[in-house]
Amino acid sequence: MQPKILIVDDDPSICEILEFNFWNEGFDAECAYSAEEALTKPLSEFAVIILDVMMGGMSGYAMAEKLRTEGNPIPIIFLTAKDTEDDLLAGFSSGGDDYISKPFSIKEVVARVKAVIKRAEQATKTEETSDKLIFDKIVIYNDKKELFIDNKRITLTKTEFEILALLAKSPDKTFSRENIIDRAWKETTYVTERTVDVHITRLRKKMGEHGRLIVNRPGYGYKFDN
Repeated sequence: MQPKILIVDDDPSICEILEFNFWNEGFDAECAYSAEEALTKPLSEFAVIILDVMMGGMSGYAMAEKLRTEGNPIPIIFLTAKDTEDDLLAGFSSGGDDYISKPFSIKEVVARVKAVIKRAEQATKTEETSDKLIFDKIVIYNDKKELFIDNKRITLTKTEFEILALLAKSPDKTFSRENIIDRAWKETTYVTERTVDVHITRLRKKMGEHGRLIVNRPGYGYKFDN
């Protein structure tokens, strides 16, 4: 059974182009022309959502935040004309897994979708040797892919969890941005070092005061300061 893609964009021409090309690539693609319509779909059936940012009614960011708040881990790729660093941060902060700027290459969109799906499948299949890591009030469950702080579950995206687990498993070891990309994004070829910084910023924010445990070593990378 081919992966199913949900395309959410209020521009019918973009939906038509993407849907046609995904079908040609062997995917099962479906369109929604608003965030509100998309939320009525059986989202558990989809492997990834391609989500426009600026739409009438609910924005793409708002939809992503709603899904993440509800604990829905479905991979989200934002598709937008906005491409500043602040826009990138906003996209990842709302729970996005990738960010593609318009105008876009169809081949690039398809390649990124394949990479995100593969990464999600690998994260699901990976079995950790240690059940959990405990640092005072922080508990990281490797088998369940969950983070608890003060007995409260903190919702993380797959990528955020992979970064945290990587750093926490080797406290005081410094990982370069390239190391983090290789481990958290694996074979994805479209990830930049800035993307790592954006995810770290979001992860620290979610961890609250405990975010200070993720330390930036200028010129070297990041470490978990136990």
